[in-house]
Amino acid sequence: MTISSSLNAGVAGLQANATRLAAVSDNIANSSTYGYKRVVTDFNSLVLSDGVSGYTAGGVRASSQRLISESGALISTSNSTDLAVRGRGFLPVTTKSGFEANETANEMMLSTTGSFRLDADGLLTTESGLLLLGWPANQDGTMPNFPRDTNDGLRPIQFALNLSGDPTTKVDMSLNLPATSTTAGASGEAQVLSIEYFDNLGTSKSITMEFTPTVPATGSSNEWTATLADSAQDNAVVGEYIITFDDSRQAGGTIASVTTVSGGAYDPVTGEMIINAASGPIEFNIGAVNSSFGLSQLSDSFAPIALSKDGSPVGNMAAVEVDANGYVNAIYDNGLRKTIYQVPLVDLPNAEGLVSVDAQTYEISPESGAYFLWNAGDGPTGDIKSYAREESTTDVATELTTMIRTQRAYSSSAKVIQTVDEMLQETTNIKR
Repeated sequence: MTISSSLNAGVAGLQANATRLAAVSDNIANSSTYGYKRVVTDFNSLVLSDGVSGYTAGGVRASSQRLISESGALISTSNSTDLAVRGRGFLPVTTKSGFEANETANEMMLSTTGSFRLDADGLLTTESGLLLLGWPANQDGTMPNFPRDTNDGLRPIQFALNLSGDPTTKVDMSLNLPATSTTAGASGEAQVLSIEYFDNLGTSKSITMEFTPTVPATGSSNEWTATLADSAQDNAVVGEYIITFDDSRQAGGTIASVTTVSGGAYDPVTGEMIINAASGPIEFNIGAVNSSFGLSQLSDSFAPIALSKDGSPVGNMAAVEVDANGYVNAIYDNGLRKTIYQVPLVDLPNAEGLVSVDAQTYEISPESGAYFLWNAGDGPTGDIKSYAREESTTDVATELTTMIRTQRAYSSSAKVIQTVDEMLQETTNIKR
């Protein structure tokens, strides 16, 4: 009956507008919630009649959708581990309770922002109990290859809250030896350079390099004997090399050849040789043959030009920083900066297909499509902004306008029900 369908349509209108009002109230309530994605409600008409034999009202049906792919504005903060995704992509997170229950398998959830802090266990976590996930780096700070279509390699980011040292494994050096010291009649005085290194316990040690010129009877020899002694081994000789320099017009002053007397062999292509110190092998780079880098023999002065090495003394972790590419760095009070993890960004075809859960996080579903883990800043993804949070995507003015329209539509639907009630009353009165 047409009048009955009018009543049903009025009820459907009340239900649909109540649904929209619920979405509006949720949006307004979360207008200051970081990372909140607003919900929109659409109405769809229901057609139950072809209109030939009379019209039957079908009413309306409401459908709500969270606009997860919509990004809010970024605001700056004072915490280095306040993170926000600038552009496309999601941060991988997991729950602390789930990690404590099963530390080998982590259920990956997604978020676009979070205020992470170090807890008592050294985990980067939020107040709501979310842990930031990342790929662990190698001991030397390089990143191994991890699969990108699975979260098997991801681990909660955790720091060792104790002292840390970094042994020296590599030394690059550039210095000039005086060419006049290898000419006939020179004094033959040796040139000495002490190079500090750090052993496996963070203790300062040194390798002394002594360069002794070969003084010929006539002319110039352009030859030096380099002897390396380790203080940690009672100044025992750990390497001896005879270095000859080129005196040609094209390559004058560069290394012509190196003869190994003892110690690791010299590589003429890379300029490297391995010195076995007490703490383990240390790679010395004195420059390749005919290279302008490394050792040179020019003029009449001994001049150490540049000396760089890795390693550091023992230090306490002072800060944690995350760069735009997702590399998580631990900064120590001894000046050491070490990459510990890398946080990827998760991308998928249909962000609106994600399932919303608590604390502005989302779970992957069949509707969202297969995900892929990208390096932040690569592919379709944006980068990671530290010292920043993403604001709610709610615009209060828009929501209040929608609320006014919803209120009017709800009142109109209620008026339809009231009118149908009066018409049915009139129909009942016919019998009287």
